[in-house]
Amino acid sequence: MKSTELKKMIKDAVKEAIQEELKDILLEAVRAPKGSVAVMQESINPEPPTTGVPTQPSMTAEQKRSLYEQALGETTLNFNSSNAQSFKPQAGYDAANGTLPSGDVDMSMIAGLMNKR
Repeated sequence: MKSTELKKMIKDAVKEAIQEELKDILLEAVRAPKGSVAVMQESINPEPPTTGVPTQPSMTAEQKRSLYEQALGETTLNFNSSNAQSFKPQAGYDAANGTLPSGDVDMSMIAGLMNKR
């Protein structure tokens, strides 16, 4: 007997057995009195979703300031707007339309950027 014939016989036998069992199950369900049919309900208590961020007690602004002061130690930093660099747009650059000023870029600059990875 070939293996394909054996497989076909096994498939047919399994189908027949399943069909008979399903028929018996359905007949039992139909013949059973209405009150004796047990209804199954899930009893899973859903857990509240977590955001992935651990919750920490909130600090007041004074507590945060004191923690930053402790971390910085003796370092005092006094920055103001005079320390900021000013923005000076170059001619030929149009941010609204996405055009860049004309110019040439040396291939060694591009190669240098790619080699940094």
